[in-house]
Amino acid sequence: MLTGIVIDALDVVCMEGFWRDATQGRTGGLRLRFVPTAKPKAARKNRLHLDLAGGPDWEAEVARLLTLGATRVDIGQGDVPWDVLADPEGNEFCVLRPGHPGVLADSGLVAICLDVAEEDRRAQSVFWESRADWHAVESATSAVRLRRRPTSTVSLVMGPPAAPKTGRNRLRLEVTRRDGEPGEFPDAGGNEFHVTR
Repeated sequence: MLTGIVIDALDVVCMEGFWRDATQGRTGGLRLRFVPTAKPKAARKNRLHLDLAGGPDWEAEVARLLTLGATRVDIGQGDVPWDVLADPEGNEFCVLRPGHPGVLADSGLVAICLDVAEEDRRAQSVFWESRADWHAVESATSAVRLRRRPTSTVSLVMGPPAAPKTGRNRLRLEVTRRDGEPGEFPDAGGNEFHVTR
């Protein structure tokens, strides 16, 4: 079952504090686990990122996140109904505005977004449905959305734009399984994910 996200961090304590305050503990049961690394984030966009619902006062939520240490970033998103920010170590995340189709709740973590090219979407969807024990609740030309339950406020969204895979991903999905060996493995698109017991 998909239970969390592993995030490489230069400063684990700082990153734990930022994300605890950023999400205000509302992660829908999803665990964010930070592991130490000596390697800074590369200039390229991460292939996995988080979306937070900004709620009706999304501008105040963006301001709150900036006060916590987030920064605004431009990854070529253009005019979109969300704001792109980065955490203190440069990992991108989005703050969704009211009316965005991915928002089921007014606040909290609402989506884990995994870059998947259109030609790989079917294989990735099948792979993650079997590993995560989450189920497709939406399948469109732009993306596939999986949820643990139809009413869950957290979803895994797979769609473009797909950043090139040029090294180990800084953010990785984590799956808890009672069977099988723990460790790090590639998914159908070559993205690393962790298996724990």
